[in-house]
Amino acid sequence: MTERDYKTVSRTIAALCEGETDIIAKMATISCELYQALDGFDWVGFYRVVEPGLLKIGPYQGGHGCLVIPFDKGVCGACATSRTTQIVEDVEAFPGHIACSSSTRSEIVLPVFENGNLVAVLDVDSDNPAEFGEHDREALEAILAANF
Repeated sequence: MTERDYKTVSRTIAALCEGETDIIAKMATISCELYQALDGFDWVGFYRVVEPGLLKIGPYQGGHGCLVIPFDKGVCGACATSRTTQIVEDVEAFPGHIACSSSTRSEIVLPVFENGNLVAVLDVDSDNPAEFGEHDREALEAILAANF
């Protein structure tokens, strides 16, 4: 697990998103900055809630992602259903894991709220096992809370 310094990336995201009200623009900016700035982030993107029980791919960085994810499938679905952050050290051991990329070994998925409503999940995948921990959860949750 990599101990990342989120201070700089948090400040950069805050500056880039300051005054922005368009949610897609913020998602695009945040996914780009996280992907470019942090080691071990091999895929970073948002899955948007487009109807009850259904996520659809939004802005992302990295290889192709799954286009549609029902709430009852995979780590993203578990996050959307529980409305809580999911940290998975070994995606192969996660029941119902959806393999959008065969290289992914671990992931963290965080709920994104706007005005108290679940609007998306932020999915970060790594090609390294056990890449994410509580430090990542806390920092990423703070970034999302500050920008949505």
